[in-house]
Amino acid sequence: MLQTFRNAWKIEELRRKILFTLFMVLLYRLGSAVLVPYVDTELLRNYFNAQLASSILGLYNVMSGGAFSSATIFALGIQPYINASIIIQLLCIAIPALERLSKEGGEEGRKKINNITRYSTVGIGLLQGYAYYVLISRNHLLQANSPAVWAGIVIVVTFTAGSALLMWMGEQITEFGVGNGISIILFSSIVSRFPSSIISLVNRAAAGNLSWVATILMLLGALAMIVLIVIVNDAERRIPVQYAKRVVGRKMYGGQSTHLPMKVNMSGVLPIIFAQSIASLPATVITLFGGNTDNWFTRTFNSSTIPYAFIYFLLILFFSYFYATIQFNPVEVANNLKKNGGFIPGYRPGKPTSEFIQKVLNKITLFGAIYLGIIACVPIIISACSKAAANTGISLGGTSIIIVVGVAIETVQALENQMLMRHYKGFLE
Repeated sequence: MLQTFRNAWKIEELRRKILFTLFMVLLYRLGSAVLVPYVDTELLRNYFNAQLASSILGLYNVMSGGAFSSATIFALGIQPYINASIIIQLLCIAIPALERLSKEGGEEGRKKINNITRYSTVGIGLLQGYAYYVLISRNHLLQANSPAVWAGIVIVVTFTAGSALLMWMGEQITEFGVGNGISIILFSSIVSRFPSSIISLVNRAAAGNLSWVATILMLLGALAMIVLIVIVNDAERRIPVQYAKRVVGRKMYGGQSTHLPMKVNMSGVLPIIFAQSIASLPATVITLFGGNTDNWFTRTFNSSTIPYAFIYFLLILFFSYFYATIQFNPVEVANNLKKNGGFIPGYRPGKPTSEFIQKVLNKITLFGAIYLGIIACVPIIISACSKAAANTGISLGGTSIIIVVGVAIETVQALENQMLMRHYKGFLE
């Protein structure tokens, strides 16, 4: 990975893209320290210190890089945009007009879908910003003598503007930087919490609240998880393909053997990100609007319970198949093979080939979805069964690690692809 960045730095255009990405990340982290007016930060900090470890709010705090518990302008993080993307993509399947627009509209259709997603992001940001204000107001976390109506307007508008600005920054990184902008912002949010989490873990062990054996096992488990993620990310099923010989003029083409690569984890970290957003939504609504976090629903479905892990696992399976279906069309692949004179040994071109590819796709997608689900849910189950693990916040470990490692690998691959397109010989040596 370091060698890839070193080689990319030698290319002027890629160097500008890397610097632009780092500049946007720096602006994001600076914005995460700008506080929203009219909020008593001391009371808010005390409230969240008592609530974050045992409620769904802890998950939002990790995904926002700690901005959620500080009520900064980026407190909502990138979650409104992620939720809007999920809703619009699901509606593109359910509503024929949106489906035609996304598939047949070309570049203009994609622009319209993106605009709809942006407007939906603002709407969801307003809703979540108002919910956060209700939480602050009902728990008396506003500054003394604050004008209630005006304070509410300022807080909600600031939160919404922050989420819209993050959406714009993500799009700018995607267009002018390196990798997927939304994933980069989420990556920086989670990574910013790692030093404090490790220090907290070591301090608990030093204070005797957690044994050193358990601490070392947790760190080794995280390293083993990283190795597994890297291995599975590069794993692929190669379907053999042969091309028939054909004569064009005086030259003979084809007659070669190759393969059709199908990645085991075709959807990357998207199923994890989207499943986390949906799984946490009911408990988040109850927590923010209900005002009472000590009820059976939030206790049962917070991010460190087995019912939450079960729902989370099912959603990961769903989104894995959902994105595999969007990204890979067996019928289209089979038709392309047929047009170019290619075939899979043992299967006739056309429908039999597409059915075989679909069967293989279903198998590897199932394996990839189970792999994602296990990595995301095992730490939650351990946390639910162990008081010591629950005190360390390990319920967020699997989700955080897989997002961080997945985004890092995807970003490096994006750099490699751009270097290969520029025929950079030093990288190939």
